[in-house]
Amino acid sequence: MTDEQQRPPAAAVFDALGADYEKAFAGSKAHRRSLEWLLGRLAPGSRVLDVGSGTGRPTAETLAAAGHDVLGVDVSPVMVELAARQVPRAAFRCADIREVPLADASFDAICVYFSLLQLDRREQTDLIRRLVRALKPGGHLVLATVPLDVEGVDATFMGQPVRVTSFTAQALVAVAEEAGLEVLAQEASMFTPAHPPARPEPHLFLHCRRRPADDPRG
Repeated sequence: MTDEQQRPPAAAVFDALGADYEKAFAGSKAHRRSLEWLLGRLAPGSRVLDVGSGTGRPTAETLAAAGHDVLGVDVSPVMVELAARQVPRAAFRCADIREVPLADASFDAICVYFSLLQLDRREQTDLIRRLVRALKPGGHLVLATVPLDVEGVDATFMGQPVRVTSFTAQALVAVAEEAGLEVLAQEASMFTPAHPPARPEPHLFLHCRRRPADDPRG
């Protein structure tokens, strides 16, 4: 088996997209609002995990500029190289987040912006549960996705073939709550990436908090 065949499909997709991905989504005002929501709830110098950190912009850049200790993890070597160059205040690691050791209660906040769509539903559910365990009780997690009732659907994303799985908004809220999160706020919007022939797509942002240790729901 070649190295290319061994790499996760997402790595190949985002290696090919590179900086074009950042340009296509740079205009998302909902993403910026989501980051502002999180910034307003973080103590100075918080430790933040950015899952699927891409080029580092806007998430890691915004958080690091505010003085937070940011670790970005992305499966794409090209994205990690771009991020490290563009956001030197943050640390980045090229890895599959499912294989990265995460100590319990080791992060004040975790960002998961559109980085689960190429995992199946079981993998998404398991990863969210694992990320919640890595959050300190009372810590915040922001989860963004394209809220559709699709599973293993072949599609084209910015010219790249992908296999997409997602949840409806209601189902994703249920997954988050069952994992130990309290959904404090959510925003649904339509966004058109700046990349022809992109069409408007639904975006959902869930702003969550890990339930305190003394919460009987866990």
